[in-house]
Amino acid sequence: MTMQVIAAVAEFERDLLIERTQSAIIWAKSTGKHFGRPPALNTDEREAVVRRLDAGASIAEIAREFKTTRQTIMRVNKAALKLQPGNR
Repeated sequence: MTMQVIAAVAEFERDLLIERTQSAIIWAKSTGKHFGRPPALNTDEREAVVRRLDAGASIAEIAREFKTTRQTIMRVNKAALKLQPGNR
C-alpha cells in the first residue's frame, strides 16, 4: 500500500516537472532564444561556399579552406540546389 502511494506521488511530481520544463521552453522560444548547436558556417560563408562550388573547387578543398567537414559543404550545396528554381 505504501509503495503505491509513493509511486503515485512520484508520478505526479514527474508530470509537474515535465509541465514546468515545457512551459520554460515555450517562454524561451517566445523571447527569441535559439536552441541547439550553432551553425558551422554563417550566411556569408555559405554564399562563399556556393560560389566556390560553382567555380569548380573540390568539396575537400573548400572544407579545408573553411575549416569544416566535407559533410557540411555537401549539406550547403544540397540546400543551395533546392533553392534554385526548377530543382525539386
